[in-house]
Amino acid sequence: MTTTSLPPSGLTVRPATPDDAPAVRDLLNRVDLLEIGRAETDLREVRADLEHPGTDLRRDSWLLADGDELVGYGLVRDRSGGGRIDLDQYVLPAHQAGALHLFALMEGRAVELAAANGASRAVLHLLLNTRPTLDTRAIRRRGWACARHYRVMARRVDPRTDPVPAPPPGVTLRDCRREEDRRIAHRLQQEAFAGHFDARPRTFEQWWQDIDGANLDWSLTWIATVAGVGDVAVLRTRDDRAGRGWADRLGVLPAARGCGVGGYLLRHFFGHYAALGREYVALGVDTGNTTGALALYEGHGMTVDFAVDTWELVLPVPGA
Repeated sequence: MTTTSLPPSGLTVRPATPDDAPAVRDLLNRVDLLEIGRAETDLREVRADLEHPGTDLRRDSWLLADGDELVGYGLVRDRSGGGRIDLDQYVLPAHQAGALHLFALMEGRAVELAAANGASRAVLHLLLNTRPTLDTRAIRRRGWACARHYRVMARRVDPRTDPVPAPPPGVTLRDCRREEDRRIAHRLQQEAFAGHFDARPRTFEQWWQDIDGANLDWSLTWIATVAGVGDVAVLRTRDDRAGRGWADRLGVLPAARGCGVGGYLLRHFFGHYAALGREYVALGVDTGNTTGALALYEGHGMTVDFAVDTWELVLPVPGA
């Protein structure tokens, strides 16, 4: 974890500001084009990261530039209140030395954050496309290792073949335009994903900030209720991506799994977005998920669009 205090010759580094959001969006879309063949990043996503109240941009963000050209971006996010620290890093392929300089800065800051939280070690996580613009051999030499595999599953939808389905007997569906239901959605998500890889308890307020709740269309989040049982599942989706409708979370409580509720919510997702005029929908799935989620999506005609890995680095906190 060694670095010089200065970036490689010809490059400059400075913190990001909210005004940099359009330039960061453009860089991330350049990376998207190289990695998956299309631009996937919208301005709202970038603004939400740069304006998150838990981020100190002066210390938690870095812009790497070659003259006037933005060629790299790094962000450290402390959302656990403990040792788990998330990193985001994007770089154009010609600037691997600059990327490693950013890694050193980000790793150092992550250790500082973990220490401030009273943790004895910093557990850093980073999501990377399986065909990234970053040279992963270089970060392996820094001690990073691939810890988890994810797939982005996609499907074409059409209102003629994907009508909004009727609910199964005893099941009702409602959206989350009421604050009371948004709080129930939070609870259901916490319970449905408890024990999953990288799941962390979040208060409603923390969750709201992390998902940029103030700017979500809550008519596109649904809660499923089973008669005599109560609220058992939640599906949170978004219609603000240029290329496709997106499902952020589909969670079913353990006691209700295997009863068809998850499949019904998935078909509702297809039908609702087909009716909105979308041609494609997508979601992400952890391939190590033991609840049968991958089989559910494949059984409903979803196929792999691209794949993403979680990379992990564990660093000691000095003096802990």
